[in-house]
Amino acid sequence: MRDKTQTNSAVAGDRLIRAGAIVFFLGAVATLVTVVPLLLHTTPFPTYMYLLSMLMGVGFLLAAGGVLQSVAAAAVRLPHSRLRSSGGTPMPEGSPKAIAGTR
Repeated sequence: MRDKTQTNSAVAGDRLIRAGAIVFFLGAVATLVTVVPLLLHTTPFPTYMYLLSMLMGVGFLLAAGGVLQSVAAAAVRLPHSRLRSSGGTPMPEGSPKAIAGTR
C-alpha cells in the first residue's frame, strides 16, 4: 500500500527550518565579510557587523526548533492502528499479522 503523503506536501516545521537556513546563511556571509579585513590587516568593521555574525546562531536555533516541531507533529500522526494489543509495539509493515489485520 502506498503512503498517502504527497512528496510536495508541507510538513509542520518546514517553514521554520527554511527560515533558519536562510538566517544562518546570512550570518555566515556576515562572518566572512567581518573576518576579511582582519586577515588583510585593514581597518576592521564597526561593532554592528560583528553582531550580524550572531545570526548564524539564531538561524541554527530556528532550524532546530523547526526540526523539533516536525518531530512532535510526526509523533502525533503516529498510526495507532499498527500497535499490537498485547505489547504495544508497532508491527512491521510487511508482517503477516499487519496484513491480516487490515482486511
